[in-house]
Amino acid sequence: MEPDATSPPGGAPATPRGERHGDSAPHWQEPRAATYAALDLGTNNCRLLVARPTADGFRIVDAFSRIVRLGEGVSRTGRLGEAAIDRTLAALAVCRDKMRVRGVARARLIATEACRAAENGPDFIARVREQVGLDLEIVDRRTEAHLAAEGCASLADQQARSIVLFDIGGGSSEIVWLARARHREQTMSDRIRIWVSLPIGVVSLAERFGGRDVPAESFEAMVDHIMEMLENFVDRSGVQQRCDRFHLLGTSGTVTTIAGVHLNLARYDRRRVDGLWMEDADVTAAMRRLRAMSFDERASNGCIGPDRADLVLAGCAILEAIRRSFPAKRIRIADRGLREGILMQLMSADRAWRGAARPPRSPA
Repeated sequence: MEPDATSPPGGAPATPRGERHGDSAPHWQEPRAATYAALDLGTNNCRLLVARPTADGFRIVDAFSRIVRLGEGVSRTGRLGEAAIDRTLAALAVCRDKMRVRGVARARLIATEACRAAENGPDFIARVREQVGLDLEIVDRRTEAHLAAEGCASLADQQARSIVLFDIGGGSSEIVWLARARHREQTMSDRIRIWVSLPIGVVSLAERFGGRDVPAESFEAMVDHIMEMLENFVDRSGVQQRCDRFHLLGTSGTVTTIAGVHLNLARYDRRRVDGLWMEDADVTAAMRRLRAMSFDERASNGCIGPDRADLVLAGCAILEAIRRSFPAKRIRIADRGLREGILMQLMSADRAWRGAARPPRSPA
């Protein structure tokens, strides 16, 4: 899974900012290692954020995102292809150079489903270390789900007893039942009631069912396939409590694209999308518009682009399966995720916000 596995062209990185608690802001002390980096290498994208702590969160000082399709064909062959490896090594070299220029002292560099699933995933990690000089960590599904929640849970309605948070990736998709935070000291692990990582995302689903031309019967077949994979999670969620403010919270290029189409954006604008509330009917209308577009129309759309035109409808099918499994009147859109979660964890471990029991939270 990668947050923004199909992220729109031109999208700026998220910059969480904090909230003050009590009568005064937490005491601020700049840590010794003041520059941090988070790298997320997924099935489709290679994405980097470089940030420095601030008194109320952190400030992004550099970013990089490139579609590399590392997991192209893995669902069929079980191996990372040489062309995909070459594209990814080139992107990782750019990330390495950016981290060096910015003087990064603390970093976490993760790889997700493509490297987990591929027979030659460990060999690829060794090759990255040898040729690029970066130590990538293949994270397990639990870590991925927790990082996604850490990165965007602050966008949940604080009055909602619980929400369903999801991250539609290139090779896997994570769904989390998240309870309301009852106090600042409560950890993300305490809030996560149940979670699942589906071993399928927009790349693998499109490779299986088709992504360029998607007739109605193919779209419904994709939805049915995902709903079958969700059955156990739906059954386990039956004991969880909802309320009238229950909602979905989604992070991925799929949901940010739907938001961009809903807003009729000529060019993707993260400032207008991150944190956007959409009514259920608005999501349905935006997906209907996307499904009515030809491949060329999707490719020319400023919120999609040619590199993602064959993936976005697979993402819509995954979202539709989630919506049918967990009906909600509204959904909140997050243009943030794994990398932000990594940065928050690194800075929290270094006590970058000394005097605060937990790091500052992003604005709702």
